Amino acid sequence: MSEQKQAQQRVVIVGAGMAGVQTAVALREQGFTGRVVLIGAEPHQPYDRPPLSKAVLLGKAEDSAFDVDFEALAIDLRLGLDVTGLRAEDHEVDTEAGPVPYDVLVLATGAEPVTLPGTEGVPGVHLLRTLDDAARLGPVLERRHDIVVVGAGWIGAEFATAAREAGCAVIVVEAADRPLAGVLPAEVTAPMARWYEESGTELLTHARVATVEPGTVVLTDGRRLPAEAVVVGIGARPATGWLAESGIARDADGSVTADERLRTSLPDVYAVGDCASFPSARYGRRLLVHHWDNALQGPRTVAADIIGEAPGPYDPVPYFWSEQFGRFVQYAGHHEGDTELLRRGDPAGPSWSVLWLRDGALVALLAVGRPRDLAQGRKLIESGTRIDPERAADPSVPLKAAVL
Repeated sequence: MSEQKQAQQRVVIVGAGMAGVQTAVALREQGFTGRVVLIGAEPHQPYDRPPLSKAVLLGKAEDSAFDVDFEALAIDLRLGLDVTGLRAEDHEVDTEAGPVPYDVLVLATGAEPVTLPGTEGVPGVHLLRTLDDAARLGPVLERRHDIVVVGAGWIGAEFATAAREAGCAVIVVEAADRPLAGVLPAEVTAPMARWYEESGTELLTHARVATVEPGTVVLTDGRRLPAEAVVVGIGARPATGWLAESGIARDADGSVTADERLRTSLPDVYAVGDCASFPSARYGRRLLVHHWDNALQGPRTVAADIIGEAPGPYDPVPYFWSEQFGRFVQYAGHHEGDTELLRRGDPAGPSWSVLWLRDGALVALLAVGRPRDLAQGRKLIESGTRIDPERAADPSVPLKAAVL
């Protein structure tokens, strides 16, 4: 793209979370000289979400605003503004304040939490997704309320950890037979169930919520749990409902169907972060990655394509981390049923890893308290290198030394 044409371009980014902010920043870092408009639905300065379930929730930090000088970067920041529709034929998005024209549009609306049916608007029922959510839950922890957490996934475990640290009595209700049932196999999550007990958190599996009454959660089997507050953490879905009439291609899960350069089915429209799926040649399938690292990496590809640099295919090794019950848990890659599971260290101990191999090559890794395993394993996944299973299973051998 010529410098003159670029200067006349207007890029509009919908969503001021990590993916949206990083797209705006990446455009400037890569030399884009046109206009950049960043629209956020929340009134707050754009902020990072991981600290919400940790430092912000416990009152150790007031917020987690990004350290970005939007004015110095000439980024037109429009906050507290809902975007309600996309009209591709007019190259406009509709907002509460009227239409906003674009030459290039980037969708970075992220994901929204799944609510517990029948609890919308019920007093004492909380989600933990936004800064306002964390602000409402802070006083709950300060008063050391009896809390019921619905869902033993990543966010449920992190909130239970914070609530126990604050001195609350916590019961976690999980419909499946174990924590993290939707993302990890039973032989991996079995030791994680013990973490709840060790922390003083009561974990109820095979348990479903029937209704929430004032001060009580009623389960389908009739059990009644004391609950001055209920925190729901049962997953998230792409925040793409506003695109229903736009004609944009979406997957069955609601994610925008992006290509290998994060372009959508509509001309001049990109999608990045939690709201978009992309094709992975490495794993032979489309991936929808609801994690911070994807929202950090994808914007670089989008920015490069917008300015005409023709980037290579976007195909990262997915990565995320979680801090729960005194442990640092990291995961890299993607695994499915056709992989060989390899243990590395004793899962009853404080640090261990699990490896997933396909045809001798490492495709995914879970590390508990072993950040070196994660760092080395991530590189091995990226390179597709085959490893010696016997040496890789020995926790005293560095993973990089297990290469065949």
